[in-house]
Amino acid sequence: MPKRLSSLSKLTAILVLLTLFLLSCTRQTTRSTEAALTDEPTPTREFIPVVSKNAQELVIFSYEEDGYAHLFAYIPNQMPLTRITSGDWDDITPSASPNGETIAFASNRGGFWDLYLLDLASGDVTQLTDTPAYEGAPTWSPDGLFMAFEAYENENLNVIVGPADDPLNDPIHLTTSPASDHSPAWAPDGRQIAFISDGEVLLADLDKTDDDRFQNLSNTELASESHPIWSYDGDRLAWASASSTMGRGGIYIWNASNNLPASWVGDGNWPAWNASGDQIITTVAAPNNTYIITYTPEGQLLQALTPFPAPILRGLTWANLVMPDPWPQAFQRSAELTPASLWAANGEPLSEGVSNRWSLVDLEGVQAPHPQMHDLADEAFAALRERVQNEVGWDALAGLENAFVPLTTSLDPGFGEDWLYTGRAFAINSLMTNAGWMVAVREDFGAQTYWRLYLRAQLQDGSQGEPLRDTPWDLSARYNLDPKDYEQGGSYSDVPAGYWVDVTALALQYGWERVPALPNWRTFYRGARFTEFALTDGLDWYSAMLQLYPPDVLITPTKLLPPTLTATKTPTPTLTPVPTRTRRPTITPGPSPTASNTATPSRTPLPPPPTSTPPTIIP
Repeated sequence: MPKRLSSLSKLTAILVLLTLFLLSCTRQTTRSTEAALTDEPTPTREFIPVVSKNAQELVIFSYEEDGYAHLFAYIPNQMPLTRITSGDWDDITPSASPNGETIAFASNRGGFWDLYLLDLASGDVTQLTDTPAYEGAPTWSPDGLFMAFEAYENENLNVIVGPADDPLNDPIHLTTSPASDHSPAWAPDGRQIAFISDGEVLLADLDKTDDDRFQNLSNTELASESHPIWSYDGDRLAWASASSTMGRGGIYIWNASNNLPASWVGDGNWPAWNASGDQIITTVAAPNNTYIITYTPEGQLLQALTPFPAPILRGLTWANLVMPDPWPQAFQRSAELTPASLWAANGEPLSEGVSNRWSLVDLEGVQAPHPQMHDLADEAFAALRERVQNEVGWDALAGLENAFVPLTTSLDPGFGEDWLYTGRAFAINSLMTNAGWMVAVREDFGAQTYWRLYLRAQLQDGSQGEPLRDTPWDLSARYNLDPKDYEQGGSYSDVPAGYWVDVTALALQYGWERVPALPNWRTFYRGARFTEFALTDGLDWYSAMLQLYPPDVLITPTKLLPPTLTATKTPTPTLTPVPTRTRRPTITPGPSPTASNTATPSRTPLPPPPTSTPPTIIP
């Protein structure tokens, strides 16, 4: 009997302890829920995710392959890029959950940009947000309970924090400044979030609420940073930098332990860490194509430049993911798809024994000095024009600054071998930058400068385009009487509000490559050539010209001098020079003001979006 009472006493004690433990858990859960509803996101503790033993270390890319961005899985040196999503929409900015079972991403598959969740076990997609405004670039808290993301509201991008299963349920605004704040990256300790603010890398300390909460980690006046990402141990933060000087752009690493300035690793434009933190994979952008490369954090090259199948990257993450075997049917169906060609050339060479000579065709409904194009290029232009009109909402390619330029027409100095002569190029009207319908982003590759063009969408309700993150380059700033801006050919400007479409990315999908600026573009505005695109088809300029002209025209060009009325006799000198009176200089009236391509600084507010057909612009 005493032994039985002793056993009951032990059982009672265990039940009491279990009850107290459950009550403690309940109080902890209640405190966590209450904390989520306060003015500060407060994850409970540092969280080390438990990843299944069958997890694989996969790279998830998002890139455009047929005019739309899809998600792809990749294992370096093991599995090629394999499509896991598909459709006539964009899936961008993937982010793996801490347990490796789901991927959060942004998509406009519902007509507007919202956050979605991809379950890797089933391939099912769940919509997390449902608003007309843009939400994108999700990042998980280390315990998986919260999610930070960028959201466009009040004509500005801000970083917002909310519950992972319902991000807009009583969200918390991490930023509210007029700056463009985007691309958040949650630190593994749970108490810091790095993000981009007007091209600078800022670090937000979630334990602070005063002015010391934000720390600028980059402090680069002549560079624009992007895509911060933490190592999985939380000791280092990597990001990409694009410099407007001859300084080093590429991947930089900031060490949180010593708080020293970031160190350069190598070339690249979108970094991602592996789980052990001893490798960084990134894409390296060339002017019109892209490569994959892998470094150690010290900059040692682990993987040589490998061609990437698409020039436009829309997201990158490297994580331990729990992938079923076999893959879900949804993944398999997406992997088996073959994107259809966006356009096909339809032309016939000139007949009667003339080989490799092609004709010019008229561009219907296009205003230009010579609205014509090579017979092998007009279909690509028509297809791009239709796509731009659908994406932007107005016919931006209906009025061109130039299309085909006859060989007898002289362009500006330095344009002697311009692609406009080949009939395989066009130049968008640059006056749209003055009207606020177009902005240019500077991209340097070595000593050459290229430009990325964005067109303002007609509908600003979130159904067209997306908010601009890249910092534009203001070419007209050279006229602000600032010697520094004049010497560097302009300066970075504020990120404009609104929804924009990357027309350079669209053009490249249809084979149209941007051309580099002339070396003197900093002092010669037209030398920037920021609106010109060419369909080279792998040809050099001379070979492309031979498709229109016979060789003797190109080998022996003759410049025609303007005729004079009468021959001028050479005067003979006299023994005694007779002084002559200097004539008073006369004032010759200058030409009347006309629209030119020389931008003038303007601080007027943006006009309303253009109608479906822009007004006629006299070139």
